[in-house]
Amino acid sequence: MPTAKTSLRRLVAEEKPLITPLAHDALSARMIEQAGFRSIAIGGSAMLAARYGLPDIGLAALGEMAAGVQDIIAATGLPVMVDGDDGYGDLESVAHMVEVYARLGASGIVLEDQLRGKKQPGDSGAVGVADVEDMVRKVKVAVAACSGTEIQIIARCDAYALEGLDGAMRRAHRYLDAGAHGLFVPAIKTAAELARLGREFNGRHLLTAVFEGRETWLPPAELYGMGFRQVVFPGLLITRVAQCVHGALRQLRKHVAGEAPMPPLADAAQAQENLRTALMFEKWLSIGRQV
Repeated sequence: MPTAKTSLRRLVAEEKPLITPLAHDALSARMIEQAGFRSIAIGGSAMLAARYGLPDIGLAALGEMAAGVQDIIAATGLPVMVDGDDGYGDLESVAHMVEVYARLGASGIVLEDQLRGKKQPGDSGAVGVADVEDMVRKVKVAVAACSGTEIQIIARCDAYALEGLDGAMRRAHRYLDAGAHGLFVPAIKTAAELARLGREFNGRHLLTAVFEGRETWLPPAELYGMGFRQVVFPGLLITRVAQCVHGALRQLRKHVAGEAPMPPLADAAQAQENLRTALMFEKWLSIGRQV
């Protein structure tokens, strides 16, 4: 089994904290890299929306997810953390999932305890979580499957909405004891609870997801001070892309109906140049000039 593209563990140790935007396709991954960030995550919700037009409620199988992951990883030289969902089945399926993503070059895999049959998108609040012992076994299998690589297995504990912060942290300790390299406890509602979670697991690879408009939308430096070593931004890009497309199409409808002229794109030349840069246009043109 090949080693991961880059050590996520090393970046988590170097950055304070490691900032990880979510890519939903190859183009967004390339642009994240060109913007100067050092790591990328592939969120299941964003990728399913962009690639298949589907909600993240357990509809997609490993093959469909891996097809999108492969395209995104191939587009960037950055380490990529992927969404492993619940492992897509039994313990053998968990091992298979890890091996598939290892072959594609993933640097980290998030494995969650949310029940697939009751899966909720993002961190909107789980309505069903796996038995702790079942998740512990999955963590052990995932860690064993990536032995000899730099892949980080991040155990995602979705029990906050059902068992409160105390219950979620008890689960998180069990997952760490099972060998998980890091933790993610989503859906925390208050900054005070976020700080408590950080104190409980300070010094570990603890990540948090932040969303605009919430009390937990805090400066990364403050989150690092709380104990969080990695900060991901799940809804930042895909919602802006959807809003931009929605607005442009509404303007186009009005234009073709004769209701209003199509407004020109602000700084269209720069927008075109940004796209050419993201597509590495000059690289491909230079190939023909070399022969």
